[in-house]
Amino acid sequence: MFSIGLGLRLRPGCYDRYKKAHDECWPELLETMRENDVNMVVHRSGNRLFVYATAPSQTAWLNSRVGPRRDEWNDFMTDLLETDAEGNILFEELEIAFSFGQFKVESHNQNDT
Repeated sequence: MFSIGLGLRLRPGCYDRYKKAHDECWPELLETMRENDVNMVVHRSGNRLFVYATAPSQTAWLNSRVGPRRDEWNDFMTDLLETDAEGNILFEELEIAFSFGQFKVESHNQNDT
């Protein structure tokens, strides 16, 4: 199993719009995740978001990140999330600090996960 943790930051005052967009997530995006057996949860603390996702493999995860309307969705999210100088959403891949059970990995080196 592949798992990933990502950190993001909301732009000030954008949580309600972010929440509404995800509560009404576009069916094309959800279908691509379903087809690739992706499970995802997003937690919030203030303007910080933590995404945790699992998929059968890294390939399945990457396949779930492309498809109909993905670019349009990412463009929409740039209004709500912090971006870099080129306008790309700032995703911070988080290093595994601890794992247990079905998520147990042999090494906690980020390059190994």
